[in-house]
Amino acid sequence: MSQTLKIAIVTGGASGLGLATAKRLVENNIRTIIVGRNKQTLSDAMNDLGELCSYKVFDLRDLKGIPQLVSEIIAEHGRIDILVNNAGINQKKTFTEVSDDEFEEVIKTNLTSVFVLSREVAKQMLKQKSGVIINISSMAAQYGIPYVIAYTAAKSAIEGMTKAMAVELSPEGIRVNCIAPGFISTKMSSNALDNDPERKSKVLSRTPMGKLGEPDDIADAILYLLSDAAKYVTGVVLPVDGGNSIGF
Repeated sequence: MSQTLKIAIVTGGASGLGLATAKRLVENNIRTIIVGRNKQTLSDAMNDLGELCSYKVFDLRDLKGIPQLVSEIIAEHGRIDILVNNAGINQKKTFTEVSDDEFEEVIKTNLTSVFVLSREVAKQMLKQKSGVIINISSMAAQYGIPYVIAYTAAKSAIEGMTKAMAVELSPEGIRVNCIAPGFISTKMSSNALDNDPERKSKVLSRTPMGKLGEPDDIADAILYLLSDAAKYVTGVVLPVDGGNSIGF
């Protein structure tokens, strides 16, 4: 008996945590659409992930274009069961040096686009009376980290929005949860930490497990939250951080 495959969207799905997540979804027989800005990276990722993966080249800062993007996906696949809001940018700069435009840019990419995409996807999920949305936060929302003021503002708002979305959407069969990754070993983070030994030793010293996480650790947590194993879980912010957020 053939079963209809679930349909997932993963933003920023061509690299880092997004790619690890897309890989995990495909391995679990979930048809996965990765969204990103770079056609080449997306195409390479799709070739690696196989026939259950397809991609959309889209810049999420184009807020007005998001409804059309979602309509296209629904037209092609008939439904949307899972949304993983993973795409984001960071900027490291002293608080007083951050310009209005730089602040707005990070907020637009990391927060406003998540709101707009979630709103458009939720319209479809409400028709289906089912769906799961997973947002990605950060240790920056758990405690103060210097030089990332816009990122911190956006991620703190993501956690609040997760709870508000869960309260409104869960009665309609849509679960909304959030993962707060600790310090994970990706190309981007490794570059940042290897160039800043002081920051790296601070990160490790306040992580009780004493090591960086792997992208798969995040992918596995996401897989749990979108599975039936978490069918009674909504509105949570789950740190996957080796204890970093409670470290001393």
